[in-house]
Amino acid sequence: MKAIAYRKSLPILDDDALLDIELPAPQALGRDLLVEVRAISVNPVDVKIRANVPPADGAAKVIGWDAAGVVKAVGPDVTLFQPGDEVWYAGDLTRPGTNSELHLVDERIVGHKPRTLDFAQAAALPLTAITAWELLFDRLQVSRDKGVTGKSLLVIGAAGGVGSILVQLARQLTGLTVIGTASRADTAAWVTELGAHHVIDHSKPLNEEIARLGLPPVTYVAGLNQTDHHWPAIAELVAPQGKVALIDDPAALDVRVLKRKSVSLHWEFMFTRSMFATDDMAQQHQLLQDVAQLVDAGVIKTTLNERFGAINAANLKRAHALIESNRAKGKIVLEGF
Repeated sequence: MKAIAYRKSLPILDDDALLDIELPAPQALGRDLLVEVRAISVNPVDVKIRANVPPADGAAKVIGWDAAGVVKAVGPDVTLFQPGDEVWYAGDLTRPGTNSELHLVDERIVGHKPRTLDFAQAAALPLTAITAWELLFDRLQVSRDKGVTGKSLLVIGAAGGVGSILVQLARQLTGLTVIGTASRADTAAWVTELGAHHVIDHSKPLNEEIARLGLPPVTYVAGLNQTDHHWPAIAELVAPQGKVALIDDPAALDVRVLKRKSVSLHWEFMFTRSMFATDDMAQQHQLLQDVAQLVDAGVIKTTLNERFGAINAANLKRAHALIESNRAKGKIVLEGF
C-alpha cells in the first residue's frame, strides 16, 4: 500500500522531510478496524512529531492523526462497525498514522462519518472536535444548559483548527459569551462567522483588549497557542475562581500568578484516552457520534478551509510548511491516493 513517511527529522523544505513509500497492508485483529483512507487533514501535532521525534535506526515513520474513510475489514472483537461503514476518527499517537492507504484503528475511538459531509469535509474535524469538546465539557466543565448565562469564554487562537470548532461548540451548545482572538482581518472575519460574540487582537495585550471593549473579567480561558507569551495577560484578565485550559506546549509557566484568584489550571490532550487505554476510552466514539449528529442537523459546520490535492509527500510538505508558518486558517485537507 502507498504511504507517506519520514526517516529523519528534517526541516520541511528538505527533499527528504517526507517521502512516498510502499508498505505491506496490515490486518485487523481484536477491536481494530482496517480503514481504507479517503481523506486526511493535517494538524500541528503532525509537524511537532515530524520535527522532533526521529525514527529509530532510520525506519520509516508514518504519521497523521485525522482521517475519514471506509471500513474494509474488522477484527473478531469488533461490535460497533461492519465493512462498508463510512467512518471518521483522529487515531492513536502510539500507533502508525493515517498517512497511508490502509490504516488500523481501535473502534472505541471511531465514529460514523456525518452523512451530509464528503470525506474531505469530514476529515477536517475529528482531532479538533475531540480536543475542543473535551476541553470545554470535560476539563472546564461548562454547562450545556444554554439558559446558564452571565459567563464568558476567551479562545486564544480562535481561527486555528481547534479554535474554529471550539467557538462553534461554545456558541451553539452553551450560554457563554464567546470571545475569540485573531490578528488579521481575514481570520477575524472567519472567527466572527463561526459565531464569536467578540473578536480581539492577540498581537496586542489581551487584558488591554478585554478592557477596551468594556468586558468583565473572563470566566474561562482556552489557551490554544503561545500561552507562555500571553500568560501575564491571562492572569490579569481571568475572573476570580475562573478556569484556564491549555493544549499547547509552553516551556515554562509561573502558575503562582493564579493563586490569589484561586484560578484552576487544566490540560487537554485528546490522545490521553487511547494512549493509556482508559476505562472511558469509548467516550471518544460517543463524542464523534454526537458531533456527527450536530453536523447533520446543521448546528456545526466543517472547518475545512483549503484542499491541497492528493495524499502524497509533495502536498503534505506544503501543508506542514503552512502550519509551521502560523498563518493557517481552519483546516488543510488532502484526499485520495
